[in-house]
Amino acid sequence: MWTLVFLLVIPLLPLITKRKRIAERLSLSLPPASLKGESIWIHALSVGEVISALPLIKALSIKYPDKGIVFTVTTSKGMGIAKRELKGNVKALLPMPIDFWWCIRRMVNHVRPSAFILIETDIWPGLIDYLGRRGIKSVLVNGRVSPRTFRSYRRFSIFTRMMLEPLESCLMQSDLDRERLLQAGIDPDRVRTVGNIKYDRDWVPMANEERQKLLRALNLGVEDMIWVAGSTHAGEEEVVLRTFKKLRPSFARFRLILAPRKIERSEDILVQARDMGLETVLKTGISRSRDPYDVMILDTLGELGRIYGLSKVSFVGGSLVPIGGHNLLEPAGFGCPVLFGPHTHNFVFMSESLLEAGGGWRVKDAEALYEAMKTLLKDTEKCNVMGRLAKAFVEKNRGALERVMSYIAECISRSRGISQ
Repeated sequence: MWTLVFLLVIPLLPLITKRKRIAERLSLSLPPASLKGESIWIHALSVGEVISALPLIKALSIKYPDKGIVFTVTTSKGMGIAKRELKGNVKALLPMPIDFWWCIRRMVNHVRPSAFILIETDIWPGLIDYLGRRGIKSVLVNGRVSPRTFRSYRRFSIFTRMMLEPLESCLMQSDLDRERLLQAGIDPDRVRTVGNIKYDRDWVPMANEERQKLLRALNLGVEDMIWVAGSTHAGEEEVVLRTFKKLRPSFARFRLILAPRKIERSEDILVQARDMGLETVLKTGISRSRDPYDVMILDTLGELGRIYGLSKVSFVGGSLVPIGGHNLLEPAGFGCPVLFGPHTHNFVFMSESLLEAGGGWRVKDAEALYEAMKTLLKDTEKCNVMGRLAKAFVEKNRGALERVMSYIAECISRSRGISQ
């Protein structure tokens, strides 16, 4: 199917993407010589999946020092984060080609993997089928199935089984994710609930020295009450900005750091905030101006994770609009109360568990967000207790990585690999 699609769109390729990107996606920019020695091939779709993979890559590098890690990413943004976090720590960082048989064959012959690991949701049916026919085992790690994907899996269950059949194991984040695969007809012996490896990421506490340095870089003071609203989508920024403006007169040192999921929207949000009468700057513009501000728009990649450590209260976007939510663990890991909206179907277990632990607060709309923020800003003790419970929640749920590693070890032992 991909072959047919590819042939049809060849004339359009120069119009829809850059020449370099075309070469990458067609495996035309690979080095002429294949990688030496055995490799473990790990693939992540974009930024979130790259971050999920970090603890696994570290664990595999320690356990298998003789097997280099080859890491592939689909999106350009994901590759940017991978280069920052992994360059020099893996054998190779490569863009993932399209799932077209010729591209995949070139990629496999170049990487020469002993095992292939998919992170979360980016299924490549042509690739895993090709690997299976060459005796190379594939594992889905940190698997999750959104309601939308579940509906598709059930509607086209025959194709779903064909697509996932070559996977040696599907290691799912929660029982709900496992049950959704079972209802799609996947063999129960190959689907296991192991938990979410994101909990096992190295959470480096924010030392006072780092905090002071970051505050100075952002032109903020130690007395500022900082609200970080991360991974927001269209429709959420207006709610967050109006909530901030409504609260601002009651809290003189109140500041907002707003991080849109897509940084290309930063300029539009800047205009929106200024139209509301808020003194607003872009993160990339702070170095040119040291003037005080009410709102900062984070228009850079890869910094939100540490900036959450400055927040008194956090809000995680994609949840007031029907996107499905985003990762709640980054602010929770810093001991920060985590607010989020009603739409968290991509993180059902995580959001419900955080609520049960007392570290999260679900708000149904703009008015509820305002009331929650006002309560936490006024009641310091309640805010601190909620933050401690959020951090304890993250610590309590560690351990998925150890379970994942045991299954990967079995997979590697049974994988034939490609002779060098």
